[in-house]
Amino acid sequence: MEKSDLTKIYRSYFTAKTQPELVTIAPAQFLSIIGKGDPSGDSFKKHIEALYSTVYTIKFAFKTQGKDFVVSKLEGLWWFDESRFGTPAASETPLAIPRSEWEYRLLIRLPEFITKKEVQNAQEVVLLKKRLIEAQYLELFEMNEGLCVQVLHQGPFTTEPGSLKKIIAFTEERRLTRNGLHHEIYLSDFRRTKPDQLKTILREPVKYFWPGKR
Repeated sequence: MEKSDLTKIYRSYFTAKTQPELVTIAPAQFLSIIGKGDPSGDSFKKHIEALYSTVYTIKFAFKTQGKDFVVSKLEGLWWFDESRFGTPAASETPLAIPRSEWEYRLLIRLPEFITKKEVQNAQEVVLLKKRLIEAQYLELFEMNEGLCVQVLHQGPFTTEPGSLKKIIAFTEERRLTRNGLHHEIYLSDFRRTKPDQLKTILREPVKYFWPGKR
């Protein structure tokens, strides 16, 4: 039985260069969960556990139907309360905003044939058999980022500001402005990979800025 591998089907979605580039991202659907707090804390880890447990439950259910698929990379959208903290540059945000105030939406991309009903069925299985109460907060989430600037960051998360400065310079040169949430795609499993070997796509939705227009 051939597996559906989204990282191969949508290769351009899961690849980036070490220098910033402008890309257009098509709509896609994801298994998703929202949270808040330090990504090194227990809540974040439980959200990841619930996300993976549910997506593998979906995978095994479809495998019995002859429609197996490879579980995609973990992704995350990140933001914070701008009414409290203002709008520091993306390169300054990791240090300017307390980690306890980081808000996130964790994501795993799903094949198009998976529906809300199958997600709900898997949630019930995880809740009953694994007692992961966080699974009840999962949802099928659709995202359409459109025009984005992205770059491949290599190394620990603590050095991301350097890559984000590249994105900022790129967007300013082309008169682009922010148009969505900071997006990270974790090509490496940060739970098992040494920090200096991590590879992460940093993606920022943008739009063209025209003075005087709204």
